[in-house]
Amino acid sequence: MNPEQPRPSGRQQTTAAANDATSAPQSGGAAPASSYEEAQQILQALRDELDALDRTLLETLRQRLECCCRIGMHKRDHAIPMMQPRRIGVVQERAAAFAAEHGMSPTFLRALYELIITETCRLEDEIIGVPATPA
Repeated sequence: MNPEQPRPSGRQQTTAAANDATSAPQSGGAAPASSYEEAQQILQALRDELDALDRTLLETLRQRLECCCRIGMHKRDHAIPMMQPRRIGVVQERAAAFAAEHGMSPTFLRALYELIITETCRLEDEIIGVPATPA
């Protein structure tokens, strides 16, 4: 995210802008229909790009949780404690550094990783609570 790009300052402004973008142009000084149609096509292309990025994000998250399950099985099979506070700190620090490097909100990434880590711990707790399968 480029920190020099303007960001919406609130939900009302964002909603108003979205409503303006999706409503038909008014007569009397409004943009010609071809300009409106072009704007709608660009908007749709951007939304398509966002949808593709969301699919990638969700698939990556699925893969991350799957990897965490394998880690949980390894911990269970080798009697390694589930909680690894130092590791959680490393992950949080990496997210904070990424935020700083890319002009993102460190508060947002910290909150996002807290959710991800909470789910990871829940999954590992379930796995570690299940007896190991004989090798």
